[in-house]
Amino acid sequence: MLRKLSGFILLSLSLVLSIPAQARELPDFTELVEKQGSAVVNISTTQIIRQAQGIPGIPEGDPFFEFFRRFAPPMPQGQAPREQESQSLGSGFLISEDGYLLTNAHVVDRADKITVRLTDKREFKAKVIGADKRTDVALLKIEATGLPKVRLGEPDKLKVGEWVVAIGSPFGFDSSVTAGIVSAKGRSLPQDNFVPFIQTDVAINPGNSGGPLFNMNGEVVGINSQIYTRSGGSMGLSFAIPIDVAMQVSDQLRSTGKVTRGRIGVTIQELTRELAESFGLSKPEGALISSVEKSGPADKAGIEASDVILKFDGKAVISSADLPRIVAATKPGSKSVVELWRKGETRQVTVVIAEMPEEGKLARAVKKMEEDVAEMITRLGIAVSELTREQMQELQVGGGLLVEEVKGSAARAAGLQHGDVLLAIGNMPIRSLAQFNDILKQVPKGRNVALLVRRGDAASYVAIRLDEK
Repeated sequence: MLRKLSGFILLSLSLVLSIPAQARELPDFTELVEKQGSAVVNISTTQIIRQAQGIPGIPEGDPFFEFFRRFAPPMPQGQAPREQESQSLGSGFLISEDGYLLTNAHVVDRADKITVRLTDKREFKAKVIGADKRTDVALLKIEATGLPKVRLGEPDKLKVGEWVVAIGSPFGFDSSVTAGIVSAKGRSLPQDNFVPFIQTDVAINPGNSGGPLFNMNGEVVGINSQIYTRSGGSMGLSFAIPIDVAMQVSDQLRSTGKVTRGRIGVTIQELTRELAESFGLSKPEGALISSVEKSGPADKAGIEASDVILKFDGKAVISSADLPRIVAATKPGSKSVVELWRKGETRQVTVVIAEMPEEGKLARAVKKMEEDVAEMITRLGIAVSELTREQMQELQVGGGLLVEEVKGSAARAAGLQHGDVLLAIGNMPIRSLAQFNDILKQVPKGRNVALLVRRGDAASYVAIRLDEK
């Protein structure tokens, strides 16, 4: 028995010794934290909410504020609105010795007062140089010199499975250190088209937002920004903004106070294996164009719906999520060569990059388009889309709307079908969805309108009654 046990011990020892030293030892983060921890800061913000009588702590920007303002009991004459403070915490890190620091835009959004506290307990009032909600990056400045600063790394060199470290203030606990590995790279998230997120399993909690993500060389490779959670706490799914993306934003914020991005005016979708096969592509790589903005940069360059963009300015477009990032990083006014796939062969076109409108203007434009579609469904009972350049060339028309779906009884009674093309309303040619809706709004409810409908090679007018609801 003793011999067997001794043999077992010797065998186990030989197995342990055969494992490389790197595999036997867990990483030691102490040197990293000692050298870089002093450049990480705590950020506390205060927002003043002005509350009128009868309006229960709702900010003026909230949609319900107007409702309560109208219907709440009136405030006694001479009584000033009450003020309420809302406070929140976040993290950040210094990128220069003279007080520039990065954090998340959502950490300082609507803040009336921002206080930055260093690890040596010194506190400074911070000024927002600029914030970009699309990437969730904000650049702040405190008035100080000789400050510690982080070293910046290269996210492109990160490998999945590599150790990374986060330092921040989760739940207000300053200088908390957590570690994990890189779970994935280039991750796309809903509503975030311009950031190829680094996914990690590092424990990130409220208060960590805006803090740095370090590699094992003590270099910042990302800004901790979001977590996926059902409980409100860490579930091992956290996402960081690559530091190169953040610094591109920071440089623009520092020089102009805003971020300028390029656009070409297309709607894209992911290319599945089935779609790739149907288009004659050997593999599902590229961005499939589902629609092209009329008179936009892509339209002027000759890009059409059903084209697949394979390269943009020499950069490969592997997935559809790659295209918005590449285009956004391109300077407006510059010319870019686009390699695309059309009808079984590659082609090259040159597109002049336009400037992406401000977030509010873009949102209003999208909302207007959604309202136009909703108006069309409500009043005529049909869902439509604008004709592409290729469709107009095939039909030899200058404009029109394609009937995608017939939803209402009046439209069905008039004989409208999927695939019909609406060419005119009365004697007014249809050029766009917005123009058609503008005409439609001038027609009283319950009245008949005459639509010139093309089906196949023939066109004829049909009468349809507008919904009276």
